[in-house]
Amino acid sequence: MKKNISWKRKKNWKKNRAKEELEKKYKLEAEKELEKTNKEKFLLEEKLKKQQEEKESFEKRIKEEAVKKAEEEQRLRLKEKDLQLEEIKKVNEDLKRKLEQGSQQRQGEVLELDLEEKLKSAFPNDEFLPVPKGVEGGDIWQKVMFKGKVIGSILWETKRTKAWSNGWIVKLKDDAAKISASESIIVSQVLPDGASNFDRKDGIWITSYEHAIGICRFVRFLITSMANVRSSASQTEEDWGKIRDYMMSDTFRHRMQSHFDVIKALKDVLEAEKRSTLLRWKKQESQIEKLDSNTVNFYGELKEIVSNLPEIKGIDSTMLDSGDEEIDEN
Repeated sequence: MKKNISWKRKKNWKKNRAKEELEKKYKLEAEKELEKTNKEKFLLEEKLKKQQEEKESFEKRIKEEAVKKAEEEQRLRLKEKDLQLEEIKKVNEDLKRKLEQGSQQRQGEVLELDLEEKLKSAFPNDEFLPVPKGVEGGDIWQKVMFKGKVIGSILWETKRTKAWSNGWIVKLKDDAAKISASESIIVSQVLPDGASNFDRKDGIWITSYEHAIGICRFVRFLITSMANVRSSASQTEEDWGKIRDYMMSDTFRHRMQSHFDVIKALKDVLEAEKRSTLLRWKKQESQIEKLDSNTVNFYGELKEIVSNLPEIKGIDSTMLDSGDEEIDEN
């Protein structure tokens, strides 16, 4: 009996021992598996961390590249806009310059047409022909007629600018030689220094628009005088030279200047008288209107008192009605 119990105990011990060893083995394997799992987890976490870092680095790089690209595109767009603004500014400046040139050209054409009309009116017997091609400095070509014949010509050039240029003289002189013009005249708003109404430089007459017709009369007189001298058998070449020298002299120029100064003074007096007369007329008109209004009002007031007051010629019922209204309002 004791033997059986001892054997059972031994058997149970072995059984427990084997169980403990098995549990220990399982525990060891579980620890190894856990360690392996933890290691794999750590490696996986490290890998994920690395991937996350790579992803963040990639996203950061992409973002930086995108920002850089956007900044570059923005810079290029701004540069393009600056270029467009410069082009627009240039176009505007060109357009403004063309408009100003066109305006000056139109003003010059208006001055030229107006002068030609005045010349045709002042000298109806003369011929006015188109300026030939190649004569760029001329605007009006006036053929001077005397006794039905052409005895000379005048080449006109009009200028409507803010500053005088001596180059105009050289250019017009060359153009006058091309068509064999007897005389040349520049009509300009701005005259050279030292010239008030007119002048003559290097064989070219210079005058203001105001005195253009007056200068033309003298120049035509010069041309007709030369023609008479040449056609007269009694006049010698020496006589012709004397006449020309006189008309080109300072004495003749001073006489012309005095003539223009007198004309200007007479014009100034006339304008002053016109202004004074207009003011006097205006004052008299105001006084007459006031007197007329007082007469109508006086007659209306009497008619209110005496209804059968005789009618006065020149005062109608409408004037009385308006006069009554004014009285009532007052």
